[in-house]
Amino acid sequence: MRPVRIGFVGVGAISGIYLKNITECFKEIEIIGVCDLIRERAERAVEQYHIPKLYNDMYELFADPEVDIVLNITRPYEHYGVTMAALRAGKNVYSEKPLAATLAEGREIVRLAAEKGLLVGGAPDTFLGAGIQTCRKLIEDGAIGRPIGAAGFMICRGHESWHPDPAFYYKHGGGPLFDMGPYYLTALVNLVGCVQSVSAMTGVSFPTRTITSQPHCGEIVDVEVPTYVAGTLRFENGAIGTLFTTFDVFYPSQARLEVYGTEGTLFVPDPNGFGGPVRLFRPEQGGMQEIPLAYDYTDNSRALGLADMAKATQTGRAFRCRSDMTFHVLEIMEGLIESGKVGHEIAVESRFEKRAGMPQDCPHGILDE
Repeated sequence: MRPVRIGFVGVGAISGIYLKNITECFKEIEIIGVCDLIRERAERAVEQYHIPKLYNDMYELFADPEVDIVLNITRPYEHYGVTMAALRAGKNVYSEKPLAATLAEGREIVRLAAEKGLLVGGAPDTFLGAGIQTCRKLIEDGAIGRPIGAAGFMICRGHESWHPDPAFYYKHGGGPLFDMGPYYLTALVNLVGCVQSVSAMTGVSFPTRTITSQPHCGEIVDVEVPTYVAGTLRFENGAIGTLFTTFDVFYPSQARLEVYGTEGTLFVPDPNGFGGPVRLFRPEQGGMQEIPLAYDYTDNSRALGLADMAKATQTGRAFRCRSDMTFHVLEIMEGLIESGKVGHEIAVESRFEKRAGMPQDCPHGILDE
């Protein structure tokens, strides 16, 4: 069976790890071609990774019958337009997070994919890594008893001091919730379950941001989205969660994710990564216990979800980063923003079916049947 062929739309900052992992790690997919609005980026990728095709634009890519899946790694507010155009051209799509910048856009994507019988998958796929998969197994094995709550905190001072192109983080489709929230929420819904309703308070602590990184040093960015989001999640199983994301706070660390149970607490590794550490606290043990990771993929394994989706196109099985999950996460995020505007709890209507956990016995770079 030949490898599934991937066509890249967008060759920006995040593309490097996809290019590396598809080329060096995941043996059942290959890159057939790339395109980018800044042609030089695509040319560099073609040269460095020996990619067969350089497309003039995304429409040329969509028209290529050799492309099996379109990888959409454009900026968040561009996800909808690129994904919809690819679907209209009859292509399966895997998109970077979020699925779209608004729930209405996400709903259109899901509708069109179903209408055309096409697959839509999406990031983040970090929950498929060794860290969170180990946590999932611990919860399912009863290590903390019945989950009753969770908390996630992503605290930092923004991206304008280090990112080469940080302006879009403060525009439509950006902000700490839409940028980093998908990692935390995807982990939580896979560990605790679907979210039934949300509430939040939101704010903008700084109406403008001055970029201090190159090449845009000195440019002023108007902030268009909330950069301080304090949210509450009511899970379908009765558990209650807290999610705090901000670009406004000086803080010595970034990630914190915890799941609380009737018999103990699980300290989950950074959901922006694939590995550990995983720590379990049960009162009878008298202290924290570090749990060995029970699964593969501890390093930065972005494209793992794409490889899993590619395997599904060959075998017909369900895949783990399906659009019902990414849509559910999108609805949670939009609900939190809306709650911050209207001041009351917002119902989350969508649900998703949790897929099987990752296997423990497949060769590295090969996905299960």
